[in-house]
Amino acid sequence: MLKTKKIVSFETINKTLAKHKQVRARGHDLNILLRGNKRAADIAIHYGFRPIESPSISRDDLSKTKTLLDLTPYKEEELKDHECLIRGEEKIALIRYYLETGMISWPQPIMYYYEGPLMREGTRRRLTNRQYYHLDILGTTKSIAEAALIKTAIEILKEEGYSDLIVLINSVGDKDSIIRFSKELSLYYRKHLEVLQASCRQQFKKDPYEHLYCTHEKCREICAGIPDPVSFLTEQSRHHFTEVLEYLETLGISYELKKDLIHNKKVHSQSIFEIRTGEDRKLLARGIRYNEVGKKMGMKRDVGNVGITISLPESTGSKRIYLKKIVSPKVYFIQLGFDAKLKSLQVIDLLRSEKIPLAQSLAKDKMVGQLQIAENLKVPYSIIMGQKEARENSVIVRDMNSHSQETVPISELARYLKKLK
Repeated sequence: MLKTKKIVSFETINKTLAKHKQVRARGHDLNILLRGNKRAADIAIHYGFRPIESPSISRDDLSKTKTLLDLTPYKEEELKDHECLIRGEEKIALIRYYLETGMISWPQPIMYYYEGPLMREGTRRRLTNRQYYHLDILGTTKSIAEAALIKTAIEILKEEGYSDLIVLINSVGDKDSIIRFSKELSLYYRKHLEVLQASCRQQFKKDPYEHLYCTHEKCREICAGIPDPVSFLTEQSRHHFTEVLEYLETLGISYELKKDLIHNKKVHSQSIFEIRTGEDRKLLARGIRYNEVGKKMGMKRDVGNVGITISLPESTGSKRIYLKKIVSPKVYFIQLGFDAKLKSLQVIDLLRSEKIPLAQSLAKDKMVGQLQIAENLKVPYSIIMGQKEARENSVIVRDMNSHSQETVPISELARYLKKLK
């Protein structure tokens, strides 16, 4: 059994960086000198994501993609200029990395930011002319994870100059939900088999889901009338999806339900979402939950995982920038209860706009665990929001050394924190 690693403070990490290009932090190589878009990395860090070098895809990952997921890994030439591919081999590689580095034994969830398409071991040449930014949260099934991913991705896209963004979203639910929906989907397509082309009828025999991605005009017409997977969600899955939508509404993020937004059921479970421009619906980002992939890799239980990939045309004249260090946060944000979680991302966004760095564990529920992380990180102040504070639009600011505390309205929070030393 792996022992839980002590959380390394930001101060310790940055002292080590002064001597070495790479540090060994919490059991894995953390390459803070990340080649990439510093603005995107800064936003990701503020929302709690730790930058890492992209894990490479091993031969074993490719083999497991075929045997465990029954998927054919993409060929390198198929990646060129492709928008937001969700690759089974990438998810396999990331979960392997999560297991090999002992992340499963750390305080959960684990939030990571990395760039570029995941490449196969031994591959050095550039595969694409696009910029890829990945955000993944491993180790939680909570709906706040989807909200954090979508909010962070939207802020990165805004920083890149995109506006009028909309989220297209759907859910296929858990295993039982997927079984119920799959039966109805098969029945629906059986009623329309006679109008399908011969090749499409053969496709149906292999997997009815294939019709959802077919580009034939008749298939697209039929696809418009498929059953709505949300109608087949179990009570637990419906509750999860409702919470995700509540977060989007609280954050003021425009969204649309899209019933034919479905990915391969061998990888995808629960939520799937895309971020597009509002006017021309240009695809900018795509994300899914992939809770069940870990168990297929031999883990004793499903581990909640969710990720999003942002795919943008590479900017002319763009250059790689080294992220030299992570700024030590001044405050640690602690939230208690669903109402507080709903408002938590708004508070985090407020502090980002005021350039006040912070740390948080939004998927945590208990006060003691969050306070322990704040102490381990040696953060001088914590801000606490419970149900009462959420209703009153306030937080409690606590001095981690003296344990003195004061209630501060959210509207005054940034000004109050800037006065603290």
